[in-house]
Amino acid sequence: MAYALDGLEPFRSMSNGARRLLQGRVTTKKTKCSEAILQMGQRVSGAYVVLAGRLRVFTQTSNGTEATLYFLDPGDACVLALNCLFNDLLYPAWVHAETSAEIAVIPGPVYRALFDSEPGIRDLTIKALSGLVYRLMEELEQVHATTHRERLARFIVTQASGGSVLRMTQQQIAGHLGTTREVIARLMQEFVANGLVRSRRGLVAIQDMTALRRMITSAGLRK
Repeated sequence: MAYALDGLEPFRSMSNGARRLLQGRVTTKKTKCSEAILQMGQRVSGAYVVLAGRLRVFTQTSNGTEATLYFLDPGDACVLALNCLFNDLLYPAWVHAETSAEIAVIPGPVYRALFDSEPGIRDLTIKALSGLVYRLMEELEQVHATTHRERLARFIVTQASGGSVLRMTQQQIAGHLGTTREVIARLMQEFVANGLVRSRRGLVAIQDMTALRRMITSAGLRK
């Protein structure tokens, strides 16, 4: 099998038969930042498991506006790809590399055989699918029940590396939240003026985490 999978659960606990099944059949792909992995309407050939880096799964409207559905980090399997694999559907979104990344692709027939025989793979699949439903419902609730200001505060808090710095341009943030750069620029100016963050091109540094979290909590209390 692809030895890179050995470092990830549930692949470490697979039976010897499953390991033989994977031997020589797993391919790995290294990608650059912003490189396209899957496109809407593409037929999915296998299960995609992130080994390193981060992938972004997003939708796009006819006028080019993007909105992030979820991120995939090391150890995660692309849930929409799994759904397509088991139901013979075309991929319904886009996947790009958010950073340089490495991905393992397990051929569809092999993954389905592992799903039938390996409890760990069944658990991975079921948890991934149930987690996706929860994340999408949470995102839908945020879109309908919160303002752009509150969604921006939540995005900064949850995506800041090390809990304090978000390394993205305003255009990138707008793409994740499904709005325009102009909206994000106006809100960022407000956040800076209120001492919530410090901003420069490609970087947002949190200065008042308590106030940002209070903004998020207040939005939740209004629901």
